[in-house]
Amino acid sequence: MYGPEGPTLRELAVQALSSVERGYDLLAPKFDHTPFRTPDGVLDSVAKALAPLGPFADGLDLCCGTGAGTRLLTGLCHRSVTGVDFSAGMLDVARHRVRPAGAPGVAWVRGDARALPFRAAFDLVVSFGAFGHFLPHELPGLCAQVRSVLRPGGRFAFPVFAPPGPSHPAFWLLLGFDAVMRVRNALWRPPFVMYYRALRLGAFLGELERAGFSVELRALPEFGRRADGSPRGRLVVARTAAAPATL
Repeated sequence: MYGPEGPTLRELAVQALSSVERGYDLLAPKFDHTPFRTPDGVLDSVAKALAPLGPFADGLDLCCGTGAGTRLLTGLCHRSVTGVDFSAGMLDVARHRVRPAGAPGVAWVRGDARALPFRAAFDLVVSFGAFGHFLPHELPGLCAQVRSVLRPGGRFAFPVFAPPGPSHPAFWLLLGFDAVMRVRNALWRPPFVMYYRALRLGAFLGELERAGFSVELRALPEFGRRADGSPRGRLVVARTAAAPATL
C-alpha cells in the first residue's frame, strides 16, 4: 500500500500508539509516500475551482501537514501564505519541500486549529484531509476559530467526497479502521484521534452557518458523478459577511 519509500508496519504501529502530535512527528519524513497525503488531482481540482473566486491577498493552510495545500495557495494568493500545523515534524518537512521561487512568501507556524494564533488576517483558508482529527463536539469551536481569522468577505474552502457504499471494499476498510481506532482509544492513552466516518457533512455545514458563514457547495467535475447524478466530489465554500459599504 505504501511502497518501498513509505513507513514500515512497525513504524506505523509505533505512530498509532503515540499521541496525534507525536505520531505525526514520527511519520513526517515518509508522510508523502502514504495514501494520507492529498492527491495532486484533488489539489489541482480545488485550485481550478477557487481561482475565479479571487483575487486573494493572504491565505492560510489549516492543518497544513507537509505543505501540499500550502503550495496550492502560493498560486492563488499574491501577498502572503501561511501554513499552520501542530506537528513540528510535519512543518520541518514542509519548510524544505515548499519553496516558491517568488512572491508570495510562505510562513510556517506551529499551532492548534482549536486555538489559532492569528487575528482576522486572511482572505482564504483551506484545509485538506484534517477533519477526521476533530471529534463532533469540537466542530463549533473549530468553525469559530476559522471565522475569527478571516477578514470580511473571506472564504473557508475544503473538498468533500461521496463516501463509498457497502458494496465497495473501501466502505468496509474505512469502517474497520474506525472500529480499530475506537478500541485502541478505549484501551490506550494518550488517544490518537483519527476517524474517517465520524464527520457528518450536514452537521458540519450547520456549524459553519451558526458560526456566521454563508455556505455553498460547488461540484468538482473532474471526479465525475454517481449513479444518482450527484457529484462524487464537491468543494465547500463558506464565506463571511462582507464589510458594509462606506459612503
